[in-house]
Amino acid sequence: MAKHGKKYLAAAAKVDHNHWYEPAEAIALARETSITNFNATVEIHMRLGVDPRHAEQQVRDVVVLPHGLGKVVRVMVFAQGEGAALAREAGADYVADDDETLAKIQGGWTEFDVAVATPDVMGKVGRLGRILGPRGLMPNPKAGTVVPAEDLPRVIRESKAGRVEFRTDKTANLHIPIGKVSFEAKQLYDNLAALMEAVKKSRPASTKGTYIKRITVTTTMGPGIKIDPTQAQDMEVRE
Repeated sequence: MAKHGKKYLAAAAKVDHNHWYEPAEAIALARETSITNFNATVEIHMRLGVDPRHAEQQVRDVVVLPHGLGKVVRVMVFAQGEGAALAREAGADYVADDDETLAKIQGGWTEFDVAVATPDVMGKVGRLGRILGPRGLMPNPKAGTVVPAEDLPRVIRESKAGRVEFRTDKTANLHIPIGKVSFEAKQLYDNLAALMEAVKKSRPASTKGTYIKRITVTTTMGPGIKIDPTQAQDMEVRE
């Protein structure tokens, strides 16, 4: 078992690990128990009652967090012709409309956070799967990152504003950032409420029994704090 330092142990001592906290209470405690010297990320870890071995029970979608993620998001767009022009006008950080950029990525360059593509170039983008796939950067229709050229401005805008993709891993868990410790508690609450709504809407029709089994909020290197799943599912974005 990994040994924790004094700062972590002092922070963990403030958490009752047998208690299911109300969402607002858990968020406040997560901010209080952040132990890093940098602006840590606030993360949600969620255990779902699905069997990810079955394709129809995969949970995958996107959510636009109302207060963003508190970081600069670099957007790469794979497009050509009118699509490339629209992407540049919409503020894309990089536009791959030439073989030189594709070759650069093939060589291992991935200095971007989100990749979006138009359907007509997916033949070329597919060849980059070995590079983009392991980094979670491969454009995918299910994640809303393969779109017609006319939708590029919207997707670019949403990506920079805090558009987050979530997807169950092999153990039926979701791992999703909802902001930074420097955010106000209300901002984190709103982001979590928006996330909960998106996860609920993504429930597979074939799922039986309890859908959201466990929710934990934590910060980078901080202790985990359990959130009452029932109360979390009743959250609403506060105006």
